[in-house]
Amino acid sequence: METSSHTLADTIRHYSTPLSIIAAGALVAMAIQYAPPPGSTAPAQATELEESVLPPAGVVLPITWGDLGARLAEVGAIDVAKLEALYKERGGFSSEYRKLLEKNANDAIVITSWNAGYLLNLFWALGLANKNPILEDASEMLNPVYEGAGNFASTGGWTLANGSAMSHYNMHALVLLTAEQQALVDRVSRNIFRPCCGNSTHFPDCNHGMAMLGLLELMASQGVSEEDMYKMALAVNSYWFPDTYLTIARYMQQRNVAWKDVSPKDVLGAKYSSASGFANISSQVTGSPQGGGGCSA
Repeated sequence: METSSHTLADTIRHYSTPLSIIAAGALVAMAIQYAPPPGSTAPAQATELEESVLPPAGVVLPITWGDLGARLAEVGAIDVAKLEALYKERGGFSSEYRKLLEKNANDAIVITSWNAGYLLNLFWALGLANKNPILEDASEMLNPVYEGAGNFASTGGWTLANGSAMSHYNMHALVLLTAEQQALVDRVSRNIFRPCCGNSTHFPDCNHGMAMLGLLELMASQGVSEEDMYKMALAVNSYWFPDTYLTIARYMQQRNVAWKDVSPKDVLGAKYSSASGFANISSQVTGSPQGGGGCSA
């Protein structure tokens, strides 16, 4: 069951961040870097459970990024200067980051705790800009009750474009899908929730939802199976919401279910991964966080 939409105003109310900082890009990933920032201390030794949910070496995504970053920059959905300036303020814009904005970025993409925020931004831009029928669904993003699609956190919050985010919304044919592939994205997106709100990826009203939509489109276009799409979506969601999925893993552990044995599709569903579902799960795990996380990374 869907909750109310995740608007930019909702996000501003949820956090105490001043409006001026929101306008400067508070919704884009700011804290997670590709490598530990200079002077940072080494993290505490991870437990076996933590390593199973968040592998320190990362998870290889079954996609080829290719020239998508360059194309997003060419059409203006990503303003490279703005993106670079943001990351230089927060530890530096690495060569690995820059390469994903150039042509022929064909190396394997490995999501880790350090680069999850940057990948969130890239996939967010892709989901927002790529032309797809899901963004034209009149029952969700274009529901007249919301007075346009520009007031959501996933649209109004994207400040790293050349021009307004809505000048790129559903505008660019970047990832082309066959009818079968589109049906796959439609089906899978309805079953993947996020703990910052109660909506599925099919209603991508926040940055995590829009980023997941972009990733699903890319995976479907490159022949990734439905089973593997759920598996990768769970891995990605876990890096984007680590406290949430560590709590869910502890819940499963208490019921003698190892994380490697859970059903990704089930865990990504509303029962576990929506804000209300996670709140229920969390209430049954001693010492766990009650909130599902917000829309900043």
